[in-house]
Amino acid sequence: MKIRWALIGAGIIANKRVGPALAAEPRSELAAVVDSDPKKAETLCRALGCGRPVANFEQVLADTSIDAVYLATPVYLHAQQALAALKAGKNVICEKPLALNASEAMEVARAAKKIPAKAATAYFRRFTMKYRHAMELLKKGAFGRVILIRICYHTWTEISPDSPIAWRTDRSLAGGGVLADMGSHMFDVMIGLFGLPAKVFAKVRTLTFPYKTEDSAAMVMEYENGCLVTASFNWNSKTWSHEFEIIGTEAKLRWHPFDGDKAVWIAGKEIKELDLPNHPNVHYPLIEDFVSAILEDKQPAVPMDEAVKTNLLLDAIFRSSESGKEIDISRTIP
Repeated sequence: MKIRWALIGAGIIANKRVGPALAAEPRSELAAVVDSDPKKAETLCRALGCGRPVANFEQVLADTSIDAVYLATPVYLHAQQALAALKAGKNVICEKPLALNASEAMEVARAAKKIPAKAATAYFRRFTMKYRHAMELLKKGAFGRVILIRICYHTWTEISPDSPIAWRTDRSLAGGGVLADMGSHMFDVMIGLFGLPAKVFAKVRTLTFPYKTEDSAAMVMEYENGCLVTASFNWNSKTWSHEFEIIGTEAKLRWHPFDGDKAVWIAGKEIKELDLPNHPNVHYPLIEDFVSAILEDKQPAVPMDEAVKTNLLLDAIFRSSESGKEIDISRTIP
């Protein structure tokens, strides 16, 4: 049996990774592509050599031959499109973050639990070798007691008002700026390895660009066991950095760059560089896992209720910055 897919959205991520992954996965068939610009859908189908451009999303939902949809659309469309697809009985992968806020995300996750179809969010970094290696080290207790998690992402992201991704600069359309864009991915990795922090104190600012969302953010978080997290995110620095570090009493693990093929393990005076290569198409393992979940009737690796946690954390960060107070995240968990 092949899973027949409809890809909703023919933008950058659909062209670079999602479309090729759907076309390459042997148990999948890319049957349809939908985009608000029909020419983009037609171009993507032609480039992949499969699928047909479809006029609108509703046509896909009414097509009983479509088994699954991948929502590669702007964030403000995620909740409404996911709810509609789930109501139509489709299996759904939604791009990240799952929704504009935790309330929307929880509505989608609740809907997903009420139907037999599978539903997941595209936090593909949980499928990397680095992530699985870190999980194994944690299970073995190799770090000793984890005392600090350090996260940073600094880059220069200048988006013109007429850009096709200009929606990313408006919090009402994207759910945030740098925090929703890359912060959501890094927070998901942290949550996958350690769970949600208990508390967060944050400062979120727009310092450089005329955006309707943040281009700068810094925060301190704390887990119930006392482990601290320091994190900073910037769209407004040309001194690029992308780091994730787990520091324990006995050893530490550093990913720099976060998306690279190597990691550094330091235990006392021992320093090891580890080769942990990514899949050539980092979305492919996500698609592979989801198809297996459908065919084998099991839970996908990143179900929507897991993705809600990142939205809860993002909401708490914005509330902390707006109020000037530390937010107890545990009180927001339903």
